[in-house]
Amino acid sequence: MSTPSLGRSPAGTDRHGVRAFLSGAAGRATLVGLAGAALITFGGFGSGSVRRRDPLLEEMHLSWLRFGHGLVLSTAMVWIGVLLMIAAWVRLGRETLAHRTTVSRLRWVVPVWIAPLLLAVPMFSRDAYSYLAQGALLRDGFDPYAVGPVANPGILLDNVSTVWTTTTAPYGPLFLLLGQGITSLTGDNVIAGTMLLRLTMLPGLALTMWAVPRIARHFGADPAVALWLAVLNPLVLVHLIGGVHNEMLMVGLMTAGIAAVLGHRHVLGMGLVAVAVAIKATAGIALPFLVWMWMQHERTRLRAENDARRERGEPTRQVRTLQLFVKTAGIGFAVFAAVFVVSSAVAGVGIGWLTALSGSAKIINWLSLPTILAHLVTVGTGWFTGARLGPVLEVTRLLCAVALAIVLVTAWWRSRHSERSALLGILVSLVAIVILSPAALPWYYSWPLAVAAGLTMSITTLTVLVGLSAWLMLVFQPDGSIGLYTFPHVVLAIVAAVVAALSLRQVDPLRLRSVTHPDPEPPFAAAETASRSAHLPNDTSEAAVAAANSDDGHTVADPDDGHTVATAIPEGRETAEGRETAEPSTRRSPREVST
Repeated sequence: MSTPSLGRSPAGTDRHGVRAFLSGAAGRATLVGLAGAALITFGGFGSGSVRRRDPLLEEMHLSWLRFGHGLVLSTAMVWIGVLLMIAAWVRLGRETLAHRTTVSRLRWVVPVWIAPLLLAVPMFSRDAYSYLAQGALLRDGFDPYAVGPVANPGILLDNVSTVWTTTTAPYGPLFLLLGQGITSLTGDNVIAGTMLLRLTMLPGLALTMWAVPRIARHFGADPAVALWLAVLNPLVLVHLIGGVHNEMLMVGLMTAGIAAVLGHRHVLGMGLVAVAVAIKATAGIALPFLVWMWMQHERTRLRAENDARRERGEPTRQVRTLQLFVKTAGIGFAVFAAVFVVSSAVAGVGIGWLTALSGSAKIINWLSLPTILAHLVTVGTGWFTGARLGPVLEVTRLLCAVALAIVLVTAWWRSRHSERSALLGILVSLVAIVILSPAALPWYYSWPLAVAAGLTMSITTLTVLVGLSAWLMLVFQPDGSIGLYTFPHVVLAIVAAVVAALSLRQVDPLRLRSVTHPDPEPPFAAAETASRSAHLPNDTSEAAVAAANSDDGHTVADPDDGHTVATAIPEGRETAEGRETAEPSTRRSPREVST
C-alpha cells in the first residue's frame, strides 16, 4: 500500500506561485512598475491635469502640491514614476523575449499597474473634461455636433481646454450616449464623472488583452510579446487609462473585431468594428481590409466544397470575385449602417461628427508630418521669403491629405491576397493616418501599435518601438501641455528613449554598474542548455534543467496555448538581455571572477 504524498493545497500552491513570481526578475519589475504608477498618481494631484479650482485638494490639505516648491516636487514625482514604469516595462520585455514569463502572468500584471492610476487625476491631457462637457450638452438638450461646450456654461465647461470650448464633438454617437449617461448619473461632479468615465474604458482594455494575443497566435507570433508591447506599454496604460482617452475603447473593439473575423465570425467582427467607429471614426479604416479577409475565407470554403463535389462526381460551383466582393462588402456595410442608424437614433443626433473631424486641425505640433514640413519651410526660408506658418501649414496639410488618400487606396488594393497582407494593410493605413493627418498626439500611436503587435517582429524592430514609445511618453507635460518646443525637454526625452531602447537588448547599457561576472550565457541559450541535458549525469534529468530555467523552479505551462514556455527556444536567437545570464545560479561571485 503506497503512502499518499503530502501535496500542497490549491491555495498553498497559488501562494507559492505568487511568491515565486514576485521573487523573480519579472515579479520585481512588476513591483517597480507598481511603485511608478503610485508616484504618478500622487504627483498628479499637483502637476497633473487638475481642475482649475479643486476644493477636494484643499480639504485633503494637498493644495500646496500645485504651487511653488510643491509643484516642483509633484512634477518630479510624476517623471520619476514614468521612468520607473518605462524601466519596469523594458525589464519585463527582456523576461518575455527570453520566454521566462507567460501570457497569463502578464495579464495579471495589467491590473497591478493600473490600480493606482484609477485614482489619479487625468494625466498628460485634459480631454476627459471635454468628454464630460460634450456628454452634458446631449444631456441638457443641445446637439454636440452643432455647438461646442461653451453653449452650456457651468463647472464642466470651466475645466475644458480653451481651444476645445467652441469645438463641436468629433466623436461617434455611441460615445456621446456614454457621456450623456455618465453626466446624468454624476451631474456636474467633475471627480465622480472622471472616475466613472475612466471605469468605462476598462472594457476596452479587457478586449485588447483578449484580442491581441489571439491575433498574434493566428499569425504565428509570440502572444506574450504581443501583450507586453500593446497592453503593458506605459504609452498605453498611462495615456489611455491614466489620461482617460476613448482610444482605449476604440482600440479594444477594433482589435476584438479583427480577431473575430480571423476566427471566421465575420458578422460579429464587422459589428464590433462598427461599434468602435461609433466611438471614434478612426476604427473605420479596418472595415475595407476585413472584407478582404472575409473573401479569403469564402474562397477557401468554396474550394473545399468543390473538392468534395469532384469526389462525388458532381459539377463544381463557380463564383466570380466580383460576386464574392459584393456579398461580403454588402453584408459588412449593412452591419455598419445598422449600428450607426440605431446609435444615432437613440442619441437623437445626425452625422455631424463627420464634419467635426476637422477640429483636430487646431492642434499644431511636430508629431505630424504636415507640421514638420511647414516648420522646415518657414524656418529655412522665412528670413528671406517672409513665409508664415499659417499659410504654409495649409499647403503642407493639403499635400499630405492627397498623399494619405493615395496611401490608403494603394494599401487596400495591395492587401487583397491574404489575411496577413490585409492586417499589414490596416497597420500601414493607421500609421499613415497618424503621420499624414493635420495633427497627431502621443496616444494616437496606440492605434497602429495594437495591430503591429500581432505580427512577428525582429529584436531590432522591437528595440525601435521601445525607444519610440518611451519618447512619446516623455514629450508631453503631466498637465497636458506640449513639451515639443522646449529644447532641453526634447533632448532629455531622446536620451531617456535611447537608453530604454538599448536596455531591451542588454542590462545597464550605460555601464553604470560594476561587472560582477564574466561573459555569461545569454538568456536565449536556455534552450541550448536543455538540449545538452541528455549528456548530464544520471541524477540530472532534462525536466530538472527545464525546471531550473523557469521562474519558480517548475516547467511553466501557458494555459492560453497549451504549450510549455521557456524550455524550447530556437538556437541562435539573439539575446534580449545582452550579457546577463539566463540563470542566476550559473553566475560567479566577484571573488571567482578575480581568480
